[in-house]
Amino acid sequence: MDTIFALATARGKAGVAVVRLSGPRAHAATAALAGDLPPPRRAGLRQLRHQGTVLDQALVLTFAEGASFTGQAVAELHLHGSTAVVQAVLAALGSMPGLRLAEPGEFTRRALEAGLLDLAQVEGLADLIDAETEAQRRQALRVLSGAVGQRAEGWRRGLIRAAALIEATIDFADEDVPVDVAPEVLALLTQVLTDLRAEARGATVAERIRDGFEVAILGAPNAGKSTLLNVLAGREAAITSAIAGTTRDVIEVRMDLQGLPVTLLDTAGLRETEDPVERIGVDRARARAAAADLRVFLLDDAGFPDDLRPTGDDLVVQGKADLHPGPGLRISGLTGQGVPQLVDAITDRLQRRAAGAATLTRARHRLAVERGIEALESARVEVERGSERAELAAEHLRTALRALDSLVGRVDVEQVLDDIFASFCIGK
Repeated sequence: MDTIFALATARGKAGVAVVRLSGPRAHAATAALAGDLPPPRRAGLRQLRHQGTVLDQALVLTFAEGASFTGQAVAELHLHGSTAVVQAVLAALGSMPGLRLAEPGEFTRRALEAGLLDLAQVEGLADLIDAETEAQRRQALRVLSGAVGQRAEGWRRGLIRAAALIEATIDFADEDVPVDVAPEVLALLTQVLTDLRAEARGATVAERIRDGFEVAILGAPNAGKSTLLNVLAGREAAITSAIAGTTRDVIEVRMDLQGLPVTLLDTAGLRETEDPVERIGVDRARARAAAADLRVFLLDDAGFPDDLRPTGDDLVVQGKADLHPGPGLRISGLTGQGVPQLVDAITDRLQRRAAGAATLTRARHRLAVERGIEALESARVEVERGSERAELAAEHLRTALRALDSLVGRVDVEQVLDDIFASFCIGK
């Protein structure tokens, strides 16, 4: 296997830049630059030289094969974060036989192939790198720690036990089996199905924490939606005007609301219009509102169309509070009145939803669990029909096991690996 190397920190000028090597020649290549190496896991200051030229004064760190992130021999060079220094070191490594520049995610892929991470943990690592909010960080760390694999292993043990019981009835079909296995098998299936259904329900929320909740601001033209968006964003994200119908398209602003990733949507004013462009904007506003996780209805004197009403946790607030004083939640984008209370109300509703998040965080996870649920429901039907249907029940159980094994990469993952690792930066 090739020895790979790459810059593991962000490109550009910085205080420190880390170059990572992994593979059978990692230590030899590092020694060629640094001379004698410090003991594994103990950093040592070394002068890096190549062809008689001093490249940098660096901190050198090595990890032995079997005791590193990739499972291979690994070395790290902690350089001064100069672009010129980094380029010189990378060029020197690239000139050595058996070494090549790493591809995106190749270090992590080697960890997966060595069995040090499962596929869900790899995805958790990718999410941790991309995390922008506290909720995303916590969720990604939970997945990276192996929570998905632990859950999947528990389900797998239960299903393997159920499959073994069913296989016993098949193997001894011509003999009297002293114990009816159906009650134990049904109990095992019921327990796993209960867990899987709970995970499936919470997976959508977990996906929203990963990708961001959407909150749509709705109202009639000139209700103050764009002004409110600008106040929440802290910048002029949307054009504001006294002319009705100024907003024609959906304007999105990404925000961190008390640790939750939220995309605020400023939509076109809802009204009947003969203007074909404005009508497209109104149709888009309705469509995004229907798909949003939460809707904020901004009231003014015009009211709302009969076919679009608040439901569930949707918020109804009175806009232009400086012109319409009174009780209840009232806001003014112009003066800022009520805006902190509105943010608290939005955050409270989204945090209640986030509390129901499952361990599974991606659509791939949810689809695998849904396939498992479908197969287990079919298996339960066959078990209830009697021992003569044992072979069909066993096949449905095998299908469920394959679906759950795909969660952690035991089976059927080749088609997703390239997509996953393509999202990684080089050096990770």
